[in-house]
Amino acid sequence: MSSCVKPKEQTEANPVVLLHGFDSSCLEWRYTLPMLEDAGLETWAIDILGWGFSDLGRLPSCDVASKRDHLYQLWSTHIKRPMVLVGPSLGSAVAIDFSVKYPEAVDRLVLIDASVYAEGTGNLATLPKAVAYAGVYLLKSLPLRLYATSLAFNGLPFSTCIDWTNIGRLHCSLPWWEDALVNFMISGGYNVISQIEHVKQKTLIIWGEDDQIIDYKLAVRLHCELPNAILRQIPQCGHIPHVEKPDAVSRLIANFAHPDQSQRANPDSVSTISVPS
Repeated sequence: MSSCVKPKEQTEANPVVLLHGFDSSCLEWRYTLPMLEDAGLETWAIDILGWGFSDLGRLPSCDVASKRDHLYQLWSTHIKRPMVLVGPSLGSAVAIDFSVKYPEAVDRLVLIDASVYAEGTGNLATLPKAVAYAGVYLLKSLPLRLYATSLAFNGLPFSTCIDWTNIGRLHCSLPWWEDALVNFMISGGYNVISQIEHVKQKTLIIWGEDDQIIDYKLAVRLHCELPNAILRQIPQCGHIPHVEKPDAVSRLIANFAHPDQSQRANPDSVSTISVPS
């Protein structure tokens, strides 16, 4: 069984399909998804295989090929139309990999603070399983998650940081979470650097001005390497704009997905970036 948030109603227009970042869930979209629906967009939020709240009781493989195939099967069974595929952080690598493999399924791409230049999981793929499981156990600990949350956002109050940390680690309590994450780590992970130039879809790149996790220079590099891309920056915002600045992100996505039907982005909340090729 796959975990996702289905739209209130399906329309004839191309839907917006929201992915999430590394070891996260569709709860990343708790603020932005309702705004996209209010803008009249058919919106799905999908948990990537191995993360989120999908039922993995049979412990399937959770490598890149399996994640790609799972998304395709869900798309071909339930969505069945070219989609505006939105990927934040490592979800951008998932989106690029999928759009290159199945271009007929993707009409446009939205990449948010994209983590697409890492060469897979690196040395983690060679760890003995016992060490990998120990590392994964540490990954779900409250102190480490709290530290990661403080890095991802721009000056959160401590109470909000605690709240968002707890939401971000909810899926870690599922009994198959450790097995699925270790399986992904030792499989090698995502390496989409060579695929970027093969992306044919029109692409919107969104970047938080104060991202402390991925350097803005990589946003400029991605904009230059993608054949058909535009770049927009959100001021006073960290690595996960769709949680921190949902209004700005929803306006950008709505205007990009269906520019003839949506309002233009608020100029006070979004910066337009011009980058020479």
